[in-house]
Amino acid sequence: MRTLIPAMLLAPVLALLAGCGDSDVQEVRAWMKQVDAQAKVAVPPLAEPKTFIPFAYAQADAIDPFNPNKLLAELAKASAKGTNGIKPDTERRKELLESFPLDTVKMVGTVQQKGLLYGLLQVDRNLHHVVVGQHVGQNFGLITAISDNSVSVKEIVQDAGGDWVERMSKLELQESKENTK
Repeated sequence: MRTLIPAMLLAPVLALLAGCGDSDVQEVRAWMKQVDAQAKVAVPPLAEPKTFIPFAYAQADAIDPFNPNKLLAELAKASAKGTNGIKPDTERRKELLESFPLDTVKMVGTVQQKGLLYGLLQVDRNLHHVVVGQHVGQNFGLITAISDNSVSVKEIVQDAGGDWVERMSKLELQESKENTK
């Protein structure tokens, strides 16, 4: 019985080793050599790199376009010819209605006293009376005319180039909700 147990254990190990034999491997290796000999590898050749030709700056004696002094000279020229004489008076004291944007101010009517026509302007819930020559709005607006239906305002604003230009605006009479019922 003692010799039988090691023989039983040895039999599966020998069967496993027999499966690792070299019988079918020779056929596979021969087939791989044949396929490898028949296969043609076609790798296209790489294109030649383009040669870089640097740009020759032939204007060595000309003014450098990136020179900061040239930029300052051009800005001085532009500011000298760009002034059209229009600019806001920043030294004067601001009036109450200049603290509100013009689109929040509504004309709600007019009042005539002693031959002078006053415009009635409403901001939020507050009512203000104005005359020609007063300032209104945040863009240095000056009231130029008051009629029964509108208040004309001349504003001074900056355009895209930075120059001050005049812009005319008009506050139209707002119909009250009570009159429309």
